[in-house]
Amino acid sequence: MNHRFSVVFVFLCTAVLLASCAGSPGAQAPERPEKPPIPEKILGRGLVQPEDLAGFLLETNPGADPAFVRSLARYYEEESAAEGVSHDVAFSQMCLETGFLRFGGLVTPDMNNFCGLGSIGPGQPGERFPTPRIGVRAHIQHLKAYATDQPLNQELVDPRYRWVKYGSAPTIYDLAGRWATDKEYGRKIAAILDRLYTYAFEG
Repeated sequence: MNHRFSVVFVFLCTAVLLASCAGSPGAQAPERPEKPPIPEKILGRGLVQPEDLAGFLLETNPGADPAFVRSLARYYEEESAAEGVSHDVAFSQMCLETGFLRFGGLVTPDMNNFCGLGSIGPGQPGERFPTPRIGVRAHIQHLKAYATDQPLNQELVDPRYRWVKYGSAPTIYDLAGRWATDKEYGRKIAAILDRLYTYAFEG
């Protein structure tokens, strides 16, 4: 009886152990985080990693230079963090303004102007910046000016910063009629954000 009991006991213990191992978190593939809600506020912390920012843009514009796009994504993350701006919002606005770096309007790639800053017409195509990073910094500073009346944390490089009514557009939807005359401007940024989050969190 003791021998039979021992055999049964060992069998049951083995079965329980195997079942627990099969159901342990280490035996399952890690789950991707759920797609977050689309942010409305310009200030905040971005959620998308730079490699996903770059991958998203390159998926939409395969003709863009991958090395440049990866560097640009990193600049957006770093410069946005310095001023408390969501890099998700800023990067999505850049995609809208440049046509995902296709340009094609008054602003040309050599201007390092990623947000249409100062672009009014043929006689005034827009501001020029010495490097891509400085161009990104100017974009972030201009965006922060609309979002809040708080001072900048870095040296001013945005030549049009003083023309903004500070804090007049705390959300992406408030940019319509201010940053751009297009009444759907905020909704267009939101649509790109939605696509970006789908790529980063559900792709």
